[in-house]
Amino acid sequence: MAQGSTRPTSRDVAQAAGVSQAAVSLVLGDKWRGRVSAPTAQRVREAAHELGYRPNLAARNLRLGRTRTVLLVVPALTTEFFAEVYTGAARVAAQHGFGVVLYPSPEGVGPARDPFASAQAALDGIIASSMAADALTAIRGDHLPLVMLDSDPAGSHGATTVNLDIADGIRQVTDHLLTLGHRRFLHLAADIPSWTFDVRARALAKRLTATPGTDLRTVSAPISIDAARTATEAALTATGPRPTALVCDDDKLAAGAYKAARRAGLRIPDDLSVTGLDDLGLATAIDPELTTVRLDAEAFGERGMRALLAVLEGQAPEEGDLPVNLVVRGSTAPPR
Repeated sequence: MAQGSTRPTSRDVAQAAGVSQAAVSLVLGDKWRGRVSAPTAQRVREAAHELGYRPNLAARNLRLGRTRTVLLVVPALTTEFFAEVYTGAARVAAQHGFGVVLYPSPEGVGPARDPFASAQAALDGIIASSMAADALTAIRGDHLPLVMLDSDPAGSHGATTVNLDIADGIRQVTDHLLTLGHRRFLHLAADIPSWTFDVRARALAKRLTATPGTDLRTVSAPISIDAARTATEAALTATGPRPTALVCDDDKLAAGAYKAARRAGLRIPDDLSVTGLDDLGLATAIDPELTTVRLDAEAFGERGMRALLAVLEGQAPEEGDLPVNLVVRGSTAPPR
């Protein structure tokens, strides 16, 4: 390290690694591929780590015309799902010298206020859940590089979209219940105008329409345990044959359905099979443990951040929906 210096510089790293300062800049700016050999790049990273070197991001950002800051817009953090999306996005961002600002859009109060004097000046890009799309209006997010999560690829105004294969998750749930012998279904749908919930409804209806002798009824409720309990109680006490399988759009809705079933004197899964979607911590906290679809929220956040980085570099983002998988637990069984 230079004599009297309290903070290592790029020159110190270059001397320790036996390379030029330009090579150090390329490696630590993740621009080395095709210009610096992989062993040299590794040597530079090791030297920087040993010296405790941190790039002067403020100076570099002035040169690049970037803030290296990304906004993640999500619904109010009512479950751990979006917290895990943030964790995945922030992990990839940190690997590329970016920071992620989490912006939870308030529920039930319309478009959120702009958290910046000028989003265009303060941000390099935005990753937004379609469930919080109203917030983009306030921050004029559609004027910045944008990646939409859980959003209709055909209706996102040209933005890059990153999706989980929710339709396949619903098919897995439905096939599981059909194989058990269920034919009378109740869909407890999330009362939220969002593409991802429309996908769930369409996938369930399509699969059951293709199976003779099935019946499907639908009730809607906001994603809360009390609202789900109220909606399910009304559906279970309605006239006509009682459903034997309840497909819920979300694990929290399923927890409310559990309460409704018990109030109606029904046992899960003996009298009513129940499924969820998300595989939140709640899924194994209720009894019996919930059969649900596991969504890898951290991988979802990682994919969203990688897609935005690709957009910023003028490259094509990774294609294909992220796979999901059914986790069978104690809440489903053959109908009596």
